[in-house]
Amino acid sequence: MIRVAINGFGRIGRNFMRCWLERENSQLQIVAINDTSDPKTNAHLLKYDSMIGKCNADIRADENTITVNGHTVKCTSDRNPENLPWKDWEVDLIIESTGVFTSRDGAMKHVKAGAKKVLITAPGKNDDGTFVVGVNHLNYDHDKHQIISNASCTTNCLAPVAKVLHESFGIIKGTMTT
Repeated sequence: MIRVAINGFGRIGRNFMRCWLERENSQLQIVAINDTSDPKTNAHLLKYDSMIGKCNADIRADENTITVNGHTVKCTSDRNPENLPWKDWEVDLIIESTGVFTSRDGAMKHVKAGAKKVLITAPGKNDDGTFVVGVNHLNYDHDKHQIISNASCTTNCLAPVAKVLHESFGIIKGTMTT
């Protein structure tokens, strides 16, 4: 089981948790959320999403935890990742979804706090690699890559389609705007 903590429970952090909830037999276990909002607010935002709709999970919160379908997740609220109890909680992977710690130096603060790996949910700076599923995800090396990025949402939408078009017909030149 891979023990996961989510740093930043905004749109991306909550969507990550919703995806996890929909997977049966996941190898991931979400053990912690670090966010500036309190657990009760975060539980409400997870349950009632104005874009995606209501989450069908049983979601409850108290002052220090969110419980989802009987699974209790510890909650903290510290803006400095070096202060977080990742070592004590045996966290393997940080989902870095604040948009703040996108550089290697910033993401390494989680490692200094005891996490083993960090996945930046935005374009990274000086990370060990940027991986897009369907494009280059097979290049990921568990032993070599500690701080990784999964690129931008735009890249994740465009790159797989561009790869297929390029391999099938060849792309000589293109532009993209967001």
